[in-house]
Amino acid sequence: MIVKSAEFVCSSSKIWQCPKGDIPEFAFIGRSNVGKSSLINMLCGIGGLAKVSSTPGKTQLINHFIVNKSWYLVDLPGYGYAKASKSVRRGFSKLISDYTEKHENLCFLFILVDVRHEPQRIDLEFIDAMGDAGVPFAVVFTKADKLSASALERNVEFYKAKLSESWSELPLFFVTSSEKRRGCDEILDFIDKTFCEVTGR
Repeated sequence: MIVKSAEFVCSSSKIWQCPKGDIPEFAFIGRSNVGKSSLINMLCGIGGLAKVSSTPGKTQLINHFIVNKSWYLVDLPGYGYAKASKSVRRGFSKLISDYTEKHENLCFLFILVDVRHEPQRIDLEFIDAMGDAGVPFAVVFTKADKLSASALERNVEFYKAKLSESWSELPLFFVTSSEKRRGCDEILDFIDKTFCEVTGR
């Protein structure tokens, strides 16, 4: 897929505020500071489309971007931001669960994890929750350029082994680097294929 256009549409604090209609949506989510905005900007080829911040927990709303005037890229709030108040974290949790489990236009969810770190309990719990809810998803490893090739392979295999403890069939995986544009074509081609399957185009 070639991204010819990508534009911000709206931000929503409630699921009913999300765009209406039957346009397919592909959403991205991960722990705070996982590199989600950088990944979105890489995929769309527009440096400032999603706001990149050094402050974790910046995204607090559901942000919709229309891509090629045919599908929505959705930037979801980060989860697991420890410095947010309990009420704010509960709000994030409800907003995320409402969207992922009730929003009919969601076609696929990309769950981002930082490949530099060992599997975090909060990520594993979220992955299990999406599996239990029947949400189609893939795991996207970010910041692959920060590791050597051997360390990268070791961490990816360790993550797969950890998931194998509770999953009989592993989800799809993508390895990415926003700085090196690694994984960009693979994710866009997957979105294109899924879009065609859903719409019949």
